[in-house]
Amino acid sequence: MELVKGSLALVTGASSGIGRETCKVLAREGATVVVTCIDEAGAHETLKLLPGSGHSVYKYDVTDFKSAPELLKAIVQKYNRPPNILVNSAGIADHKPTLTETPDTFQRMLDVNLKGTFFTSQAVCKELVAAKLPGAIVNISSVAVLKGIEGIGSYTASKAGVEAITKCMAMDMSQYNIRVNSIQPGWTDTRMAAEVPVDMDLTLESWIAQLATKRAGKPIEIAEVATFLASDRASYINGTSINVSGGY
Repeated sequence: MELVKGSLALVTGASSGIGRETCKVLAREGATVVVTCIDEAGAHETLKLLPGSGHSVYKYDVTDFKSAPELLKAIVQKYNRPPNILVNSAGIADHKPTLTETPDTFQRMLDVNLKGTFFTSQAVCKELVAAKLPGAIVNISSVAVLKGIEGIGSYTASKAGVEAITKCMAMDMSQYNIRVNSIQPGWTDTRMAAEVPVDMDLTLESWIAQLATKRAGKPIEIAEVATFLASDRASYINGTSINVSGGY
């Protein structure tokens, strides 16, 4: 049985990595997928990989907070209903040690990772509440929130914020039958992970040495969990963070 058959799913940051794989798994499991990203060309490449029909692409910058309601209105106009699944996969990372962080780089991290997640979720929730429909939101956080990691203070702060709003939003939205959970991926084979600077003490090898499962994660392994959390089989999981890190 397909896990999310008949669902309409919105995925941000869907041009590559975890976002792309999440689109593929959701489509495989019966959802119609709305593929969004600031990288419109990459989003169209994702679209080509999806099984089934009815999927669509929208260019969407999660830091353009006022555009979130406009995106939702366009989706509702096209499908005659709001998405009942949202996966907030859009995110950035940067190596900025404490002594070189700037107000602008810190704010950029918060805008994409934290505020982008919040205001996209808010727009989806408003449409679901207006339509009196249930829904599920899955936020992509990070195992970085579990303990300090050298050189990524602003990234870790932004993801800790994602953890906080996940719990708060779950409490706010439960009365409307909207669940909100998060996933804490470990080091995963994505373009973002590949851009870790060579001057960081943290390397893939040193990371893997800490794990019970001695390898990096694959984007599809995060996507499978995201799809499960979005499905009715996770109906009693709410306000929870799932660690998918190979045992970090």
